[in-house]
Amino acid sequence: MLKSIEDYLKNIYELQEQEERVTTNRLSEKLGITPASATGMIKKLAAMNLVKHRPYQGVELTEEGRLMALEVIRHHRLIELFLSRALGVPWDRVHEEAEKWEHVISEDIEDRIDRFLGSPRTDPHGAPIPDKNGHIEYPPRIRMCDLSKPQRVKVVEVSDHDPELLRFLGKLKIYPQTDLTITAIEPFDKSMTIRVHQDQYILSALVTPYIWVLTEQQLEDNDEKTLKIPVD
Repeated sequence: MLKSIEDYLKNIYELQEQEERVTTNRLSEKLGITPASATGMIKKLAAMNLVKHRPYQGVELTEEGRLMALEVIRHHRLIELFLSRALGVPWDRVHEEAEKWEHVISEDIEDRIDRFLGSPRTDPHGAPIPDKNGHIEYPPRIRMCDLSKPQRVKVVEVSDHDPELLRFLGKLKIYPQTDLTITAIEPFDKSMTIRVHQDQYILSALVTPYIWVLTEQQLEDNDEKTLKIPVD
């Protein structure tokens, strides 16, 4: 039962981060279950004061539900990074494995993994790792598909929802912290011609919504901050 509760809370949190409101249909679609099953579980979560639910207006997490969701997300992303760094598991496989481990590790093992990894701030895909107090920091970033002009960018996060996408980007050597240059944006279908490591590729609109980047202006602002020398 606890695993099911945590799965619901985690998925509601993830949908809240992406969408204005979380509907029962959208949640059931994400979980791969019927809307009726989702509605029944939402009512149980509301009775436990983990969510607020108003018919036809969607569902949202209470503070207690949010903290529980972030605890599971912390487990998940720490496990992903541990599997990647310590065991060499490819980045397209760590998500599926972490789904199995996230509900069962103890607080002691969580702390040991965190110390072993040096209290990391992001997982292998660039997603921020919540701290033990449920605080999570999202850096300034923009979806690649929302860029309107060619420019140089730095990849900061890639969605881990699809292993095929991760394998595709891995072949192009596009990972978090990769610098690349968008040389052209096709007005018709928003596909982008990019240059990375001296190679040129085309990314379709099926790919760019799942890549978050720092823009050229953000990179320039960061460079200026780095170059500033304090004067006494």
